[in-house]
Amino acid sequence: MNATERSELYFKTYGEPALSEAFPEVWARAAAGVFGPGSDNFGFDDPVSADHDVDPGFFVFLDETDYKEWEFRLSRAYDKLPRAFEGAALIGESAYGTSRHGVRETGAFFKELLGRDTLPETNAEWLSVPETALACAVNGKIFYDGPGKVTAIREHLSKEPEDVRRKKLARYLVFAAQAGQYNYARLLRHNERGAAVVALGEFAQNVCRAVYKLNFAYPPFYKWLLRGAKALPLGAEAAKRCETMLLDPLGESVPAEIEAVAALLIEELRRQDLTDLPFDYLEPHAKEVLSRVTDPELRFSHVME
Repeated sequence: MNATERSELYFKTYGEPALSEAFPEVWARAAAGVFGPGSDNFGFDDPVSADHDVDPGFFVFLDETDYKEWEFRLSRAYDKLPRAFEGAALIGESAYGTSRHGVRETGAFFKELLGRDTLPETNAEWLSVPETALACAVNGKIFYDGPGKVTAIREHLSKEPEDVRRKKLARYLVFAAQAGQYNYARLLRHNERGAAVVALGEFAQNVCRAVYKLNFAYPPFYKWLLRGAKALPLGAEAAKRCETMLLDPLGESVPAEIEAVAALLIEELRRQDLTDLPFDYLEPHAKEVLSRVTDPELRFSHVME
């Protein structure tokens, strides 16, 4: 049972019965669930991560009006719920002292995640929100949603405009091309072995981010990129090969493996009808992906932006 599953069971066992019975007048307008930063919300928690941020619990979401009226009473009731469940103690705070769970105002919660007061609508607005923030906004799970507002917000955020996806994908592809297919070997010829390792890491990160975009998904924080990309339906083999290279970054097989990874990406780009170019180098494919963006402002922007 991972942390999200444990939190859902805790909610159904203790949280929902207690809060819905004590506050029926507001519970119908509330939502509850867990999502946001943290490996637990991505399903990446394991025995090592059990030292922090894996205590069972949940958020209760209220609109601004209900939050002002009911937050204090709901918070007190929440704090009276059992402090341990399924062998895990409820900590209630992150390693940095911030609140892990509890009663939150919906708009303020999403503003904190996204860094903006409103949901992104235009392509420029979508591009202004970091990918990692979008990943945190749609991960985890909603356990209950009376009015459906939180669910609707998450559904909106999960549907990135296709032009934006292509623009981001093109950027990741060109950075992968330059770091891996071009600079890695060149740095070795300069005898800059440490810099070559850095270039390989840059290649791997951008490959994994491209894999996420090929899966119509948002890449998480860098330390979870490989783990997440290896589990995706499309492009997982590219991520696995990247991990193998990173474990022996100066190995003789690395240049050939870089080209093999590039070939896997190009194959999926062709399958998604994002390129029909014959090249083995990723950069022209990146520019081709960008050329198929319908928004003129994005289409004529620099591929690295």
